[in-house]
Amino acid sequence: MPTDTPGISDALAIGKQLADLCNQGKNLDAINTLYADNVVSVEACDCGGPDMPQTMTGIDAIRGKNQWWSENNEVHSGKVTGPFPHDDRFILIFNYDVTAKCGPMAGNRMQMVEAGLFTTENGKITKEEFFYHMGG
Repeated sequence: MPTDTPGISDALAIGKQLADLCNQGKNLDAINTLYADNVVSVEACDCGGPDMPQTMTGIDAIRGKNQWWSENNEVHSGKVTGPFPHDDRFILIFNYDVTAKCGPMAGNRMQMVEAGLFTTENGKITKEEFFYHMGG
C-alpha cells in the first residue's frame, strides 16, 4: 500500500501513536497531544443522558468523556489493534474487559469490542466515531 500521500502517511502515523498510547493506558495523553481543539466525537447511541450526549464537540468535552469513563468503569484489561488507514482516516479496534461501577450494569463484568473511525487534518484528529452493539 503506498504511503507517500500526505493523508495516508499522516493518518497511519497518528493512528499508530493513538494505538500505542491507549495500549499503555495513556488515553488522556493521547487526547492532549493528538486531538484538535475543535474535535467532534460521535458515539453509536445516545445512551448517556443529558450529561453524555451522542455527539460532543471540543477537546474539553472529550477530556470530560474520558474522565467519566475512567471514573465509572474498572478496566481489567484493554487492547487496541490497528490502525487501518484510508486517505485521511483510520480505524482502530478496541477490546476491553471492564466492570461497570454505576448504572444498570453496576458490578457486572463484561467484554466490550468497538471500532473507532478517526478523521485527521493538519496532523491532528478532528473527528472520532465509535461503532459497537449494545447487546440484545
